[in-house]
Amino acid sequence: MYRPEKYIKDDPEHILQFILKNPFATIISTGSELTATHIPVIVEDEGNLLLSAHIANHNTQIRQIRDGAKVLLVFQGAHAYISSSWYAEKDISTWDYSAVHVHAEIKLQNMSELQASLKKLVNRFEKDQQNPLNIEELPEPMIQDHIGLITGFWLKPYKVQGIAKLHQNYSKGDLQNVTAKLKSKDDPLAKQLSQDIQDENKL
Repeated sequence: MYRPEKYIKDDPEHILQFILKNPFATIISTGSELTATHIPVIVEDEGNLLLSAHIANHNTQIRQIRDGAKVLLVFQGAHAYISSSWYAEKDISTWDYSAVHVHAEIKLQNMSELQASLKKLVNRFEKDQQNPLNIEELPEPMIQDHIGLITGFWLKPYKVQGIAKLHQNYSKGDLQNVTAKLKSKDDPLAKQLSQDIQDENKL
């Protein structure tokens, strides 16, 4: 990943929190061709950044998901176009964003590991619902019919890179104007980026 030094974000805690906040990743693998799938990824072990995920067995990428295979996970944060018209003096327009790339090795899960990971996945995203679904309340035949259609796997990182291009080293006046313009947009990503820029630059 191209990362100018001022945008590098490799602190382990930053990486962990970024993945927890942005769990929907792109998994890229290679075989006879490059293949990508968009999947939710769960942090199974925060201390060692052990991750888990699953894909459908009818997905052609399944042929590349095997023990020892290496994949790239791309986690994307908020991003948006930044117009140079927002600066006190005209400059080049740009795009602000943040991301984490995780290079990981695959280890296939057995059925009990897959079931445990699925339960954790559902609980992770159901906990904030008004009437959370407990996966154990689903009929067992329904669970068994579906679980046989997917393959679960661990993702063991061996290289992790973070980047946050958030208008570092700009004047306070330009930062305030940029964040105000982003916040005024009818776009959740722009609003979140505005907050990210404020947090990064301690506004």
